Amino acid sequence: MSIADAALPADAVIVARLRGRDEAMFAALIDAWSPGLLRAAQAFVADEHAAQDVVQETWLGVLRGVAAFEGRSSLRTWVYRILLNRARTRGGRDARTIPLSSLAPTVAPSRFRDADDPYPGHWRRHPPAWPSSEDRVLAAEVRRELGQALAGLPPRQRIVVTLRDVEGYSSDEVCELLQLSSANQRVLLHRGRAALRAALETYLTGEVA
Repeated sequence: MSIADAALPADAVIVARLRGRDEAMFAALIDAWSPGLLRAAQAFVADEHAAQDVVQETWLGVLRGVAAFEGRSSLRTWVYRILLNRARTRGGRDARTIPLSSLAPTVAPSRFRDADDPYPGHWRRHPPAWPSSEDRVLAAEVRRELGQALAGLPPRQRIVVTLRDVEGYSSDEVCELLQLSSANQRVLLHRGRAALRAALETYLTGEVA
């Protein structure tokens, strides 16, 4: 939970205030959740401007639909579901699964010892140590590199990684939001994380992962 989320009242209080057209409550909710909604929308649409449009449409949907909110999920999950529905429509992407046959190995098999080696499956040589990211300049560069790598992931991987690792959703919540099976969610998360790690390793060491 983010600091902004922690400052919000309970869902029941928020819903009651939104139904009463409390502008201050609506503004606080926008401030707390819009950055995450924007990141999630960017997993489906072509550019940031389109993502901003989706977020605006989402907040309009919240205002129009809050009277019918039944509390079957958390309010945040309900808002994200509105966003994802609109983002899918805007982006024209409605695929729900990925073919397992299309998956390549996470790390190149050539980096591991062969089956007839005394230590099969072990690294041929250990990956080089990464430089320390304590330096603020390097840390900022690493964040930019990860942001670019995240933006370059396939849409399904990008949204799963964003929801799990950036927004802090649980695997069950992501499966519910995206209507994914548990297995597909795990595959997408694993592939996305592996791609980000490979990009970061290449950036920090100059060696292709």
